Amino acid sequence: MKFTNSLIKGKLLKRYKRFFADIKVNSKIITAHCPNTGSMQGLLDEGNEVLVTEHNDPKRKLKFTLEIIKAKKRFVGVNTHRANKIVNHGLENKLISEFKTIKNIKPEFKFSDDTRFDFLCDNNLIEVKNVTLFRENDIAEFPDAVTSRGTKHLNMLIKSIKKGYKPYVLFLTQIQNINNFRIAKDIDHIYFENYEKAKKAGVKFLAYRCKLSSKEIKIEKKINIIDERL
Repeated sequence: MKFTNSLIKGKLLKRYKRFFADIKVNSKIITAHCPNTGSMQGLLDEGNEVLVTEHNDPKRKLKFTLEIIKAKKRFVGVNTHRANKIVNHGLENKLISEFKTIKNIKPEFKFSDDTRFDFLCDNNLIEVKNVTLFRENDIAEFPDAVTSRGTKHLNMLIKSIKKGYKPYVLFLTQIQNINNFRIAKDIDHIYFENYEKAKKAGVKFLAYRCKLSSKEIKIEKKINIIDERL
C-alpha cells in the first residue's frame, strides 16, 4: 500500500482525547488526527519521531493524520484505518502464503446481522487485527487494551466452522523488523482464554509483519507465534 501523499517528519508532543496528537514540525506545532483508539502503549513518549500525511480536503476538520511513530528505534504503523488496505494489497499480490491460491476477495463480509469480518476469500474468513505493541525487544503483542470486540470475533469465528468456513485471525504486525508475536494475556486474560478455545476449535492464527517506509507499508514476512499455556 503506497502513500498517495508525501509523509512529513515531526516530533510527538502529546496525544490526547484519543483522536488528537500535537506534533512539532520544524518550528511549528500542528494538531493531527490520531486514527488509533487503542492505548498505543509504549509509543507515546514525548519527542518520538513521527510521520504524518497532509490532506487538503476542505471537509476535514484536521489537515494532518498521524501515520507512523518511531519507538525504540523501530517504525510502527499506527493508522488502523490502513490495516485492511495493507492486507488487501497482500492478498492481491500473493504476499500471504496461506492465501496464494485464492480466486475471490470480498472485503467487509457480512456474516450475521451483528457481525462483519474483514475478508471472505473463497471460503476463508479473515479477521485482521492491527498490532503495535512491543514491550520486549523482539516480541510483538496483541491486544494493547481489553478488547471485548476481539473476544466476540473469536466466538463468531468458532461458529463459522459449523457453516463450512475456514476461519483465520491475521495479526498484522506493523512493527519494523520484529520476529515474534504473542497474545498479551496479562492485558486481557479473557481474550487469551478465548484465543486458546478458538485454536482448539479449529480457528487458524497467523502473524505477518510489515515493511514500513515513508513511501509505503506492505506485508513483508510471516513471523513466529509464541504459544503460552493458561
